[in-house]
Amino acid sequence: FVNLINHEEAMRFREHFGGFNKWRFSSQKICEAAWGAPLQGLEQHIFRYKNSPLMHPEVPDEFKPLLFKDGVRINFPDPTKRIRPPRMKLSATQAAGASAGAG
Repeated sequence: FVNLINHEEAMRFREHFGGFNKWRFSSQKICEAAWGAPLQGLEQHIFRYKNSPLMHPEVPDEFKPLLFKDGVRINFPDPTKRIRPPRMKLSATQAAGASAGAG
């Protein structure tokens, strides 16, 4: 998600990126710019993610949400409780192998 600083900037962003498909690499994907639901606004997103397993130290930084102020990355607020490690989902191949070995 991208949270912009005000409604006018959000509308400008939506006009520019809605339907965007001129990627620098080959892709059939089309950008969809939509209002966030059910969360809306920076504070709600920070609250949602600051204690999430996504923020656990084992999770690589490239998968975590980033915060920027005036174009400069700032630290995400510290968690307010212990963060549990993320649960890994097995792929269909891994799940089939696990069930085959159980017999």
